[in-house]
Amino acid sequence: MPHGSPLVTILVIGLGLAFILGTIAHRIGCSLLVAYLLAGIIIGPFTPGFVADQELVPQLAEIGVILLMFGVGLHFSINDLVSVRAIAIPGALTQVILSTICGMLLARALGWSWGGGLVFGLTVAIASTVVLLRTLQEQRLMESQRGHIAVGWLVIQDLLTVMVLVLLPVLAPLLRPDAPAGMVDPWRVALAIGVTIGKVVAFIALMLLVGRRLIPMMLHSVAHTGSRELFRLCVLAIALGVAMTATEVFGVSFALGAFVAGMVLSESPLSQHAAAETLPLRDAFAVLFFISVGMLFNPGIMLHDPLPLLATLGVIMIATPTITVVILRCLRQSWQTALGVGAGLAQIGEFSFILAALGVQSGLLTQRAHDLVLGASIVSILLNPVVIAIVNQINAMLDRREWLRMGREGRDGSMAMLHDHAVLIGYGRVGSLVAEGLRARHVPLLVIEAGDTRVHALNERGIPVLLGNAADPGLLPLAGLDRARILIVAIPDAFEAGEIIQQARGLSPQLDIVARAHFDSAADYLSEYGASLVIMGEREIAGAMLDYATRDEAAAPGRDASPSS
Repeated sequence: MPHGSPLVTILVIGLGLAFILGTIAHRIGCSLLVAYLLAGIIIGPFTPGFVADQELVPQLAEIGVILLMFGVGLHFSINDLVSVRAIAIPGALTQVILSTICGMLLARALGWSWGGGLVFGLTVAIASTVVLLRTLQEQRLMESQRGHIAVGWLVIQDLLTVMVLVLLPVLAPLLRPDAPAGMVDPWRVALAIGVTIGKVVAFIALMLLVGRRLIPMMLHSVAHTGSRELFRLCVLAIALGVAMTATEVFGVSFALGAFVAGMVLSESPLSQHAAAETLPLRDAFAVLFFISVGMLFNPGIMLHDPLPLLATLGVIMIATPTITVVILRCLRQSWQTALGVGAGLAQIGEFSFILAALGVQSGLLTQRAHDLVLGASIVSILLNPVVIAIVNQINAMLDRREWLRMGREGRDGSMAMLHDHAVLIGYGRVGSLVAEGLRARHVPLLVIEAGDTRVHALNERGIPVLLGNAADPGLLPLAGLDRARILIVAIPDAFEAGEIIQQARGLSPQLDIVARAHFDSAADYLSEYGASLVIMGEREIAGAMLDYATRDEAAAPGRDASPSS
């Protein structure tokens, strides 16, 4: 193999530097995204030292976008998307239009043309899919109503971006300041719109009619071979193949194509297995995406154009979130949902880069405008974790008020009547099975669940439930741990479970606490924090196998092993 391979060099230096900075960021309590962006800035062309291949890194990053969107689709069913259509469609359309107008007004204030202002406004109105999805995953909000609205919002923005990318080359001559009247044929514009809509509809219809049967069939066929390697390759081939087909044949973006493929596959029983198999590659290539974004940033723009940069950031981080919050409140969403989605949209990313580059190619944007978009994108992504942290604090205060209200109502309601009950934290795959078993044994049950989409199902079954993160100090006291017989922590995150166990032990020192773990180190960690029993799935499986293998010896010890006549 030749030395100095650009691909190997990028992977070694880029990922290695991201790991070092990520470790430091984790130690000081900073967002990992900031570390990855700083790694990109360090190996970018605007800082001294090693400069990574500026064409190769974005291509690798595109794989990360595909795998990330495919993974989101695996956890987001078609019914979830349909359930938020009345919110996501009018909300996203209104937000993009109003944010674009704000960007246009800023562009006019800077002396740019109306056509350039329109393109500039669109670039600052479209949020980064990767950034928002990573935020939702880190906060375990993908299964919540807030997460469903945010993903639906992103899908609508993606469709709008596809439409703009198709129409901009056609409309560019008309949008230029020196454009003569009648240069653009309206029939050509109408044809372009019709063809674009037709391609998107054709792709989605093909995936629903054919892919819905073919993709699960392929995975099931490969799964029956028993080869984990072939299964993993099949999942990757489906994700990348559908994304490529969507782009090359139907003109749909890589991200949207991969998302639809994952969403179609989500109805298969193998969807969880497919998500687990793609997780390592998805995380690694997602890191490369943020590195590629960091490489685009020229720190000099903060010195050359500070006021226009601050004004652009104002549109992205103040105007757009405010517009989003107002829209969601008008659509009767809670303050927590409105603030959470608004904070997540307070940044721009990959689609803005594409639109800005196309604007420069079409002669509508100057290089200065392009640099402002890139600079504002990097700074907004760097500051977005701070905005989200502030909003989380506000939402925590609102949650505490809600919990206090529920506690006051509970003193005269069902929660106050609970005694000698089990408190179950997490109603996922493990928690739901535990809940069924407890109900079958007529054990009084209280569930604490962070995903609000599961609360409705629990309420319908008459199971008392507290909505929120059990790690929040204000929630556990409402569960009546002093009257409970047992606390079952069924969430997989060992660090969060440790916080919950520590708080619960302080509230009720004699309470029996059962938790789950995947590794010996996690089991030791939870035991140190006060868990009475930590159950590891691998150990339980091994024990059950051993019990079954030695059942005869246990039933009749010392009997003759020879066959009886």
